[in-house]
Amino acid sequence: MKYEPVRRASPRVYGLARRVFQLLVGTLLRAEVSGVENVPLEGSFLAVVNHLGLADPTLIMSYFPRQMTVFAADKWRRVFPIRQIVETVGVIWVARGEADLSAIRQAVGTLKDGWPIGMAPEGTRSRTRTLQAGKVGAAYLADRAGVPILPVGIWGTERLTENLRRLRRTPVHMRIGPPFRLPDGGRADSQALKTYTEEIMCRIAALLPPEYRGVYADHPGVSPAA
Repeated sequence: MKYEPVRRASPRVYGLARRVFQLLVGTLLRAEVSGVENVPLEGSFLAVVNHLGLADPTLIMSYFPRQMTVFAADKWRRVFPIRQIVETVGVIWVARGEADLSAIRQAVGTLKDGWPIGMAPEGTRSRTRTLQAGKVGAAYLADRAGVPILPVGIWGTERLTENLRRLRRTPVHMRIGPPFRLPDGGRADSQALKTYTEEIMCRIAALLPPEYRGVYADHPGVSPAA
């Protein structure tokens, strides 16, 4: 596979953007964050997070001590100023509903170059406000690039819009779990990728309150003590 480079901001520009994100988070949200010490300070990794609201990437970029590249749906490419903001810090645009080979090549290349990526295995925001079934994309990337996976659980961001209308700050939570690796191989077949995806989603579900675990609420792979 020929890898495609991703345009990333310089550390200085990213640092400035991060401070803007932190200002927005401090103004609009009341964030409670735990597990930042689990974020690897060196090398690439794939951060996998549930997706409830538009503020989810902002939380990651505000609190992760690493320069992150994120996935974003291609529809936002036509929306000002979202395109300008995410392209400033680093983004992989992905077309929904199809196998976007360009996005896959960019992601694998980014990971192999030692840069971390953040993505939502569900593929889109949850309309039920609970965890939806994961897609195999995250497992595929981690398997092909041979990188650790960092599970992240976020909740509360789904209430941002309604609280903005009431001029209220929104309580949000982000819990970062310890990184883990898939079995070595690099060429998992479709059945193995489905199994790996279940493990990824269960790791995310274990970080969430029970009422947010959705389709994984009763999954035996989710620790009842989480």
